[in-house]
Amino acid sequence: MTERTEPSSEPPALLFDLDGTLIDSVYQHVLAWHEALSAFGIELSVWKIHRRIGMSGGLFVTALLRETGGALSTGQIRELNLAHAEAYGRRRDTVRPLPGARELLAALTRQGVTWAIATSGLAIAARPALDMLGLSADTPLVTRDQVRHAKPDPDLFLAAAARVGVDIGNAVVVGDSIWDLLAARRAGALGVGLLSGGYGRDELERAGAYRVYADPADLLAHLDEIGVRQHDDWTDAPPMG
Repeated sequence: MTERTEPSSEPPALLFDLDGTLIDSVYQHVLAWHEALSAFGIELSVWKIHRRIGMSGGLFVTALLRETGGALSTGQIRELNLAHAEAYGRRRDTVRPLPGARELLAALTRQGVTWAIATSGLAIAARPALDMLGLSADTPLVTRDQVRHAKPDPDLFLAAAARVGVDIGNAVVVGDSIWDLLAARRAGALGVGLLSGGYGRDELERAGAYRVYADPADLLAHLDEIGVRQHDDWTDAPPMG
C-alpha cells in the first residue's frame, strides 16, 4: 500500500496532460488515427475515434476493434500505432499551443509551483511540443514509453508525481478527457478538466473533475480556485469594515 504524506499547506503540484490540454492537437490525432485505420481496412467515423483519444494506443485500438468486430495481432497493433505516429507527424506543423498555455506554465514557474507533463503519447511525438511551448529539454515529462500502462490507468500521473518529488495526494491533474480524470481518480489526485479537447463539462465532471475551465488561459485566471495563489493575493487580509 502506498504511504501518504500529511496534507500540505503548500500549493498543490500540477500534473498536466499534453494533447488538448496544453497544445491544440486533438483533432490532428483524430485525423491521423482515421488515416492509419483506413490503411488497415478499418473504417470508423471520426467522432467515434475522438471519444477514445487520450487512451494508450493499445487500449485505443482494442476498444475500436471491439466496435467493428475486427481483430489484429500484437504486431499489427504495433504497426498501426507507428502508422498513426507517421500520419500525425505530417500534421504537426498545424499544431499550436492552446491559449494561455505558455503563460500558465511560466506563471507557475515564477511562483515556485511544482508541475510536470504526463502524456499517453510516445516521447518521439511529445518532445517536439516542448519547443512549441517554449520549454527546455529538461522539463519534467513522462511519456507512454516510460510506464507499463497508460490512461485510464494511473501509472503516468504516479510517475510524474514521483519525477518531481511530490506525493500524488498533494497534486492536481489537469486534463481535457475523461481518461485523464479517471486516471487521476485512480491515482488519488484531484482532477481539473479543460474543455479544449472537445469533451463537455458534464462528461468531465462525471469522470471526476471538481473544476472545469475553458482552456489554459481560463485556468490561469482562476488558479486561486484550485489552491494556487498569486503573490499579490489579498484573500487572507482581514475583512474590511
